[in-house]
This record gives sequence, C-alpha cells and structure tokens, in this order.
Amino acid sequence: MADHREAEAGEKAGPPLEAKAEASEAALPEATPEVSASGGANASPTQAPPNTSPAKMPPEQRRRLIIAALIYAACVLVLALVAGKERLGEHTAFNHYAHLADAWIHGRQDLANGAPAYAQGNDFAVYGGKTYISFPPFPAVLMMPLVALAGSPEAFRDGQFMVWLAGLPPALLFLALEKLRRTKRSERSERDNIVLAFLFAFGTVYFFTAVEGTVWFAAHVVGAGLLAAYVLVALDGEHPALAGLLLGCAFATRPTTLLTAPLFAYEALRAAGGAAAFDADGDLGFLTRLKDALRRADKKRLLSLVVSFAVPILCVLAIASAMNYTRFKNPSPTAFGHEHLTVVWHGRIEKWGLFGLHYLPKNLGAMLSILPWPAPRNAPASAPPFVINEHGLALWFTTPLYLFLLWPKKRGPLHAALLLSVAGPLIMNLLYQNSGWRQFGYRFSNDYSVFLFVLLAIGGRPFGVLWKALAVWSVGWNLFGAITFDRGGPYDRFYWREGSQQILYQPD
Repeated sequence: MADHREAEAGEKAGPPLEAKAEASEAALPEATPEVSASGGANASPTQAPPNTSPAKMPPEQRRRLIIAALIYAACVLVLALVAGKERLGEHTAFNHYAHLADAWIHGRQDLANGAPAYAQGNDFAVYGGKTYISFPPFPAVLMMPLVALAGSPEAFRDGQFMVWLAGLPPALLFLALEKLRRTKRSERSERDNIVLAFLFAFGTVYFFTAVEGTVWFAAHVVGAGLLAAYVLVALDGEHPALAGLLLGCAFATRPTTLLTAPLFAYEALRAAGGAAAFDADGDLGFLTRLKDALRRADKKRLLSLVVSFAVPILCVLAIASAMNYTRFKNPSPTAFGHEHLTVVWHGRIEKWGLFGLHYLPKNLGAMLSILPWPAPRNAPASAPPFVINEHGLALWFTTPLYLFLLWPKKRGPLHAALLLSVAGPLIMNLLYQNSGWRQFGYRFSNDYSVFLFVLLAIGGRPFGVLWKALAVWSVGWNLFGAITFDRGGPYDRFYWREGSQQILYQPD
C-alpha cells in the first residue's frame, strides 16, 4: 500500500537516537582493501556488497505482537476451560456450517440426506423439495478444509474450532487500540488497552457466545474477528482492499455488519488530505469539518481508496447473489433463505417479513429492559433465587460499562464515525423478526461491540472506582452466563423459555 505504516516501525516518534545512529553507521560503506593480482593490497577502498538480510522487526512492534499473542492464548485457555470437555470433544447438535461445508465438498449446495436427526429440524430452509443451510456462508468457508480432513460433519468438532477462533477478536481489538494510541488518537495506555481487550472477551455477551459453538453463535465469533481486523486495517485508510475484503466476509457472516462502512469512509477522507480539517482546533461541528475535509481532499487519492475498498465487497456481493439465485431463484445478495425456514414461527415471517417496524417494540424490550426474574415469596426452598428469560438480559445489565458511552470525556470526528458505524447494524437488528432468542444476553450486540469498545477507549473516561466496580459486575454476570447457559442439568433451572417467544416480562 501507500505507506506500509503497520508493517514498518509504526511509531510516529521513530526509533531512538541511538538506534538511528546505529542504522546510519551500518549504512556507511565499509573500507576494504582491494587485493591485487600479485597478492598485495591496493590503497583505494571499495564498497562492501549491499546487506540483503531482512530488516529486523522494531522492538515496539514485536512487543505489541507478543502481547496480542498472549491475549489470544489467555482467552483461548479460559474459553476452553469454561466450554468443557463435551463441547470441545464432540460436534454440536447444531453444526449447520459443517454440513454446508460438507455439501460444497461434494459439489452441491443442498444437503443430500436432508437435515440430520440430531438437529431436530431446527433452522433449516426447505425450497423445491431440497434442504438448505440458510445462514450466511463464510464460516463454512473457514471450516471446509477441516471438514474435508475429518471426513464428515459429525467427525469435525465445530465447538472446539470456535474456541480456537474466539481468541482472535480480543487480540485484534488490542492491536487496533494500540494503533490509535501510537497515532495519538487515543490517550489510553498500553495497560488500558490490554484491560479493554480482556473486558471485551469476558465482560460482554461475547463470553457466553464464544463457548456455545452452535451455528447462531459461531457466526458472532467469526463476525467479531472480521470486524476487529477491519477496524485495525481501516484506521488511517492504510489497507483499503484488505479492509473491503474483511468487511465483505463480515457481510457473508452477519449481513448487517456491512453497515459499519462509515468508519472506512471517514478514515479514507482523512488519508486523502482531510485530516487537517477533522483535527483542527475549535468547536466546529462534524458536518462543518466534513465539508472542509471534502474541499481539501485529494480527489484522485480519495477515489483510489474508495474503489480499492469497494471492489472486494462487490465481489462478495456478486458471489452471494449467484449463490442465492442458484438455490432460491432470488438474485438478492441478502436472500440467504431465512424466509424458507421450517420453524414454528414461520407464520410471523410470512405476515410481517424478516424486517419491519412490527418487531421494534419487542426487540427494544429485549435489548434494554429484561432483568432477572426474582423468585416469588411462595417459591419452594429448592427454587433458584432468580431465573432468566431466554430473550436475554438487557445489554446495560450484562455490560454496564457501556453506560460510560453516554457521557464521554472527549468527542471528535472519529467518535461520530464510530457512532454512525454502530447505528446501522443496531437499527437493523432491532427491526429483525427475532430478538436473539434463545440467549443469556443480547447477542446481536456482538455485531457492533468492537466499535463500542473503541468508543470507550477514545472517550477518555478514567478507569476509576466506579469503572472498576462495573467491570467486576460485567465479568461476574457474563461468567455466570458462560457457565450456565444451554448446559441443561442443574443449570437449566436458572432459565425460563416459552416457545411462542411472546413473553418478555415476568408474569404476575
């Protein structure tokens, strides 16, 4: 790309003076005596051959990568311990992506033998007498080589595969936060960024999502990793084509994530010469700065960045369109087939569609107002102290750290771009026909939680006593969810489910 900032030193301040001096000295020609044919030495020096050894990685970059690797390893270890032997050692009951990968391996898009009996017909699409996987397909692309090696979907441990992947989003988030720190766009310290990465992993609904392993939750793990990588390469418009490819793959995992593109649009405008307008002092509003940035920007550079970003996305959309047309005779890139699901609530999809205002009140309730149901006074002694409706606990309850987003200490154009990137998937998920049921907490927040943590970083609120208390609360509740949700046995008594999905609040 144009500047290769991440691949090189990455530090604005550059290497220390001593390192610069060493580099300068190493670059000087070495005086070597020129040997004559008679064996004597000629007094005139000759230049040594150029040094062709690969450049050493700068210490700061090496340190960041080591820390990211340690974050990954720590997260995988904890998630594996919480997931347990059963989820690590066997395939899940809802291994839809493994079946889709197996179908591709055998040169077809439908399931040759129909839905497996152990999946109980849950969330399979039927069209033209054939059974299909209607979930966006990119996670199956990742699984395909391993399913081929395993020999069958049942021999592939999809839950374990998700645990191995689940350490990537927090590690990549750390690298993105560090990039903001290096470029002076965040005042967080390295330690702060490590804390935020671990809080993302264990203080949000990502925790219970990552250890679940089944098709609905696998998509969130893959999507979070793609989005964290997208943020990392989109900052400063550094790698536009890669950013576009990552966002395209995120669309093919969780379609609403495509609406996070405003972040790259903002970063591309900065990189094309609009940074001075965005970073200027004063109380100018975002729109005023945006107009000034557009005026100052190098239009050719901006067009180049946007085209490089858009081409991979358009390619993914074209592939999705072709795939959907060959299966369901619908060329829309978003028509993955959920309208053909054989589920008991299919009637509401036929009546109200997959998206609509009809679903907004219920989804808002699930996102913002469901709390644990306390045990009634006349409950038997064996009853649990509370139960959780499987529409999920309110987002602010499971991760009250998000409340700090309501009053950031600092705002700026990046803050506005991130909010726009959050707004798209948030709104579309609120209009969706499903609240996320069944879930411990509002799992659809995984579609934008990476951006919320970047906002927490640049918002600048100190990690004071209240922050620390809410962090402990967040980790405690999400640990409870990761240990108990969908485990059956003695843990099932903590959850309340009702098949119609119409009841959000505790009946009298």
